[in-house]
Amino acid sequence: MKDMSFGTSFVILQLNRLNKRYKRSIMKKTLLILLAIFISTTAFMPSTAPPEMAFKEGEWFRFRIHYGIFNASYATMQVTENQLDGKDVFHIKGKGKSTGLMHLFFKVDDRYETYIDRTTVKPYRFIRDIDEGGHTKDIQIDFNHDSGTALINDKKRNKTESINIKPATQDMMSAFYHLRTIVDIKTLEKGDEFELPMFFDKENFDFKLKFLGRDTIRTKFGKVPALEFRPYVQSGRVFKEEESLTVYISDDENKMPLKIKAKLAVGSLTADLDAFKGLKYQFKTLPK
Repeated sequence: MKDMSFGTSFVILQLNRLNKRYKRSIMKKTLLILLAIFISTTAFMPSTAPPEMAFKEGEWFRFRIHYGIFNASYATMQVTENQLDGKDVFHIKGKGKSTGLMHLFFKVDDRYETYIDRTTVKPYRFIRDIDEGGHTKDIQIDFNHDSGTALINDKKRNKTESINIKPATQDMMSAFYHLRTIVDIKTLEKGDEFELPMFFDKENFDFKLKFLGRDTIRTKFGKVPALEFRPYVQSGRVFKEEESLTVYISDDENKMPLKIKAKLAVGSLTADLDAFKGLKYQFKTLPK
C-alpha cells in the first residue's frame, strides 16, 4: 500500500545522490512503513471490552500517497462479512499499487488481509502477499489467542513455525479497526498515551501512541474536525527523528483516517483520504 511516483527530475536527483542499492532500501522501508502507518499507527489502545463497532460491512477507503507534489500510489481498504473456521468474522482487505513513473522504476503490488472477530475485534488470520521492487513475500499467520501462539506459514519458502505472542496482540491491519472500536472520543484528553502489543514479521512489538489534541484540517471533502496523534517510531535511515509522524483521524463516531504526515531521512511523505463509502455513521464537514 505504498510507493512514490517521483517526477523525472526527482528521480534523476536521487540517482545522483544515492547508489541504487541504498535507494531501493529506502524505498522498500518507506513503502512498508507507510502501510503500517495507515493500518496500525492509529491503533495502539489498551484492550478492553469493545463498545459498538465504528465500522460495518461495505466500508471502503481509498488513500492517495504522495511525495511532495508527486503521486506515489493509491491504497484501498475494504470490509466484508465472512466466516473462518466456523467463527463470524470481518474480512478486511488492503491493496496497494505503485502508479506513474514509480511503477516503472520501482513496481509495488501488495495485498494485506486480516480476519477479525465481529465482537472482540481480535485477529484470527493475517495475510501478507507483497511484491516491492522484486522483493516478494507470501505469509499467512494464524493466531491462537487461547494458547498465546501465532502459527506462521511462509508459503514462498514452504516453512511453518510457531511463535509465542502477548495477550491482546493485534496484527498491523486489525490494530486499526481495534482502535476505531475502542477509543472513546468523549473522554480523550491531550497528552494521553496508549500502548498496544503487535505481531509483525515473526516479532512482537510494543507500540506507543500519544494524543496531541484536536484540530481542524483541510481535506478534498472540506474542513473536518480531527483528532491528532503521534506514534513513536525509531529514528534512523527512514525517519528524520523519533517524533516524525503525525496522524489525523476524524473527530466523530467513524474515527476514520484523514491524513498522515511522515518526515523521512530523504524528504517527506503525505497520505490523504481520497475517497470513501459505506460509513456506519454520517460524515460531516464544517461550513465554509
